[in-house]
Amino acid sequence: MKVRRATLTHSETPDRPLGSGLDLVAIGAAFVLSVLALWLVSGEPVLAAGFGGGALTLGGLGWVLARQRRPEPEPEWALPDWTVTVAAIDRDDRAVAVIDRAGRLVCANATYEAWFGLANPPPRLPLDPAGAEVLARTARAAWRDGMARAERIAAGDRAWHAEARRAGRGDDFLVWHIAAVVEPDPVADMRDAVDGWLGRMLAVGGISLALVDPDGQIRAASEGLALRATGNPAARLAGQPFVSLLRQDEDDRITWAREGRDGPPLVLYHVPVADPDEPHAPDPDNTPSLLLLADAGFGIGAASAPGDGQAAVPHLEALLAQLPLGLAMADRDGRLLFANAAFLRAAGRPGEEPPPFPSDLVVREDKTALSDAVRRHGQGPASAGDIAVRLKTQPDEPVSLSLAGVRGLGEAAVLLGLSDSTEETRLKKQVAQASKMQAVGQLAGGVAHDFNNVLTAIIGTCDLMLLRHTPGDSDYDDIQQIRASSNRAASLTRQLLAFSRQQTLRPEVLQLPDIVSDITQMLKRLIGEKIRFEVRHDRDLGPVRADPTQLEQVIVNLVVNARDAMADKADGSARLSLTTCKVRAADVAPREGELLPPGEYTALIVEDTGSGIPPENLTKIFEPFFTTKEQGKGTGLGLSTVYGIVKQSGGYILADSELGKGTRFSIYFPVHHGPAGTAAVAPVAPKAEEPRKWAGGGKVLLVEDEDTVRAVAERALSRQGYEVTVAADGEEGLQFVALGRRYDLVVSDVVMPVMDGPAMAREIRKLVPDIPFLFMSGYAEEQLRKEIDFDNMHFMPKPFTVQQITDTVAQVLGAVKG
Repeated sequence: MKVRRATLTHSETPDRPLGSGLDLVAIGAAFVLSVLALWLVSGEPVLAAGFGGGALTLGGLGWVLARQRRPEPEPEWALPDWTVTVAAIDRDDRAVAVIDRAGRLVCANATYEAWFGLANPPPRLPLDPAGAEVLARTARAAWRDGMARAERIAAGDRAWHAEARRAGRGDDFLVWHIAAVVEPDPVADMRDAVDGWLGRMLAVGGISLALVDPDGQIRAASEGLALRATGNPAARLAGQPFVSLLRQDEDDRITWAREGRDGPPLVLYHVPVADPDEPHAPDPDNTPSLLLLADAGFGIGAASAPGDGQAAVPHLEALLAQLPLGLAMADRDGRLLFANAAFLRAAGRPGEEPPPFPSDLVVREDKTALSDAVRRHGQGPASAGDIAVRLKTQPDEPVSLSLAGVRGLGEAAVLLGLSDSTEETRLKKQVAQASKMQAVGQLAGGVAHDFNNVLTAIIGTCDLMLLRHTPGDSDYDDIQQIRASSNRAASLTRQLLAFSRQQTLRPEVLQLPDIVSDITQMLKRLIGEKIRFEVRHDRDLGPVRADPTQLEQVIVNLVVNARDAMADKADGSARLSLTTCKVRAADVAPREGELLPPGEYTALIVEDTGSGIPPENLTKIFEPFFTTKEQGKGTGLGLSTVYGIVKQSGGYILADSELGKGTRFSIYFPVHHGPAGTAAVAPVAPKAEEPRKWAGGGKVLLVEDEDTVRAVAERALSRQGYEVTVAADGEEGLQFVALGRRYDLVVSDVVMPVMDGPAMAREIRKLVPDIPFLFMSGYAEEQLRKEIDFDNMHFMPKPFTVQQITDTVAQVLGAVKG
C-alpha cells in the first residue's frame, strides 16, 4: 500500500570540551606573564604570589562549574515508520484513514481501500448526496472541535457509522474510523443458538429443537434433535422437510419416524421467531418458527387421564415459566391451569396465585366474551386470535389478549398471551397530557395577545378621560372603577402567559430560603392566626436559577390554596408547613405521570392538613380554568400559573393528596452549577445611569393595525407635543419612509397582517440605518427576541397606560438624542 511518508530531522552541534591542549598552553603563558609583570612593577614578591594564588583558585572554580553545567543534548525526533502505523490500523471490521489539513490521504488500511478506494480521501467518499453532506459537516466539526461523529451515512443499500478525531503533535492530521452498520437479524441469531448453546442446553432437559422455514424446510437443528431423529448427533438436517422426521398414527399421536409405532408420543410446541417488542405482529406465513419437541404421555389429539393434564408437560411449563412473555394455559372448560410470572404481572397481580378462570381477571362486562373465546379455541380445530378486554386492575384501558388452540398437551387446550402494557399506557397518558397542555398553552397565548390589545384601548381611554375629570366629579369614580377592572383583567392575561410559558422571566442565581424569608411576614398575614405556620430549611442547599418575583408568586398561590383548603378547620388542627430540602441524585426516583431526570435538586415543599383533593381531580388540578372552589371564588388559573412558571424555570412540580388528611405540593429545581468560586446568590449588576427624558418633541411614526390602540397611542403622544404620523400596517409605514419623510422614532406593533413589524423594520433600516425602533406587543419579549433582535431596538409590553407610552418614548428619544 502506498502512503505518504514524512521525516523530521534535527541538527545538533556536538559539545566541545572545555579547553583543548592549545587553549591550556595559552592560558598558562598569560598567567605567568601577568604574575611577572606585577612583580616587576610593584617590587613585592608577596603581592605577586597572592595574585597568582587567587587567580588559580578562581580559575579552578570556574572550570568545575562549567563541567557541571554542560547542556543536555536535545533528543532527535523523527516520525515512526509508516509501515508500523499501517500494521497498527489493520482492521477487518472497520476502515481507518488518515488525512492532512490539505485533505490528502496520508495513510489507510486495507479495509478502507477495499470499501472506498485510495482515490477517495474522506470526506470525499462515493456516497449519496445526503450522506456526503453529513460527512462534510462531520469533517468541519472535527477540525473545529477535535472530534465529531456521523451516526449514519449511506451509499445505495449500504450504510456506515463514521468518527473523526484530530491527531498529531500540531493537530495537523484527521484520523477517520468508518464502521459498517449491521442490522439485527433475529433469525440468524436464533439459528446460531439452535446449532450451539441453546440446543445443547435444552437437550439436557429432553427437549429437541429445530428452526423451520415457512415452507416446512429445516433451517437449523440441535444435536439432540439429530440424535433422536437419525441416531447420529452430527447428522446434517438443514434443507430436509421437518415432517419427514415424524410419523402420525390413527389416533393423531406423533412419534419419531425412526422409532416407529413403539416410540413414545411427542409434544410439539411452535413459537414464531420475531422481536416481541415490535409494535406489529409478524406475518406467520413469512416468519420462521422455533419448534420444540419433548416426550409426553399423550400425543396430539389423544385423551388425557384424569388429573394427568399438567404432569404431561412438565418441560413445557418449566420453559414457559422462564420466558419474559406473559403466557398461561387453560383447559377446554376455561379453567386456568398455569400462568407464568410475566402473565400475572401484565394482569396487574404480580406475586399472586393464578385465579381459577381467566375471566376472573377482567371486568364484569367482559367475562362472558372471554369465557366464550376460551371455549371456542379449546374445542374443534386449532386456531388463534385476539380479543380486547379490560382488566380489573385498569378498567379504563383495554388490552389485547391472544388465544391459541393447542392439541396434545393433555388438559391444556388453550394458550393465552398477555403483554405488560403498564409502561406503554403511562407513556400514552403522559404524551396525551403534554399534547393537550401544549395546545391549550398556544390557545392561551393567542387569547392573551388579542386581549392585551383590547385592554390597552380600555386602559388608555380611561387615562385620557381622567385627564378631563378631577376627583369629586360624578364620572371620576366610575372611570377609576373601569380602569381598576381593566388592570385586574391584565393580571389575568399575565397568568395566561405564565401558564403558556410565554411570559418574560428574569432569572437569577439564588437560594430558596432567602426567597421564603423575604415573604414570610406577608404569608403570615395571608393565612391568619388560626393556622399554625411552620418553616423549615435543610442545610447545604444548592443554589437554583429562577425569577425571584415569579417564585414568590408560586409560593403565594400555593399558600393561599392551602389556606382555603383548611377554612373549615376550627379545632386548631390546621397546620401549614413550608420546607426546603436537598435531594441527592441517588434519591431521585420515577413518579406516577412524571419522571425526574437523574441529578441534584433543591426542593420546595408546601404541605397542609386540609380536606385534600379527590383522586379523580388530582390529575386535572394543573389544567387551566379547572377549580374545585365555589363559583365566583376562583378563576382556575392559580395552579396552572404555578405549573407554567415552574416548567418555564426548568423545574418539576408534583402533587400528593389524601382525602381528609391534606395535600402536599413538591417543587424540584435543578441545582445550578456555576463556575467554581462563584457565590450562590444573584449577581449584582452595576447601577445603570438613569436615562434622561426627552422634552424637545419630535416626529414619531406610529404603526399599529388595531384602530382603538392606534387612536389611544396617537392622542397620548400628540398631547406631549410629538408630531405623530399613523400607519395601519407595515406596508403603509414603509411607504411613508420611502417617500423621504424623516422621523426621530418608529413605534410599531410586532404582529400585523400583510407585513409585520420586524419585516418592516428590516426594510426601513435599509433606507435609514440609524433610526430607533420601539416595538410593542401583547406577547412576551423573550418569545419575540429572535424576530426583533436589532440594534437600537426597545420593547414595551401591552397593555400599557398613557403615562407608560409617553414616558417610554421620552426615555428612548432621550437616550438617542442625548
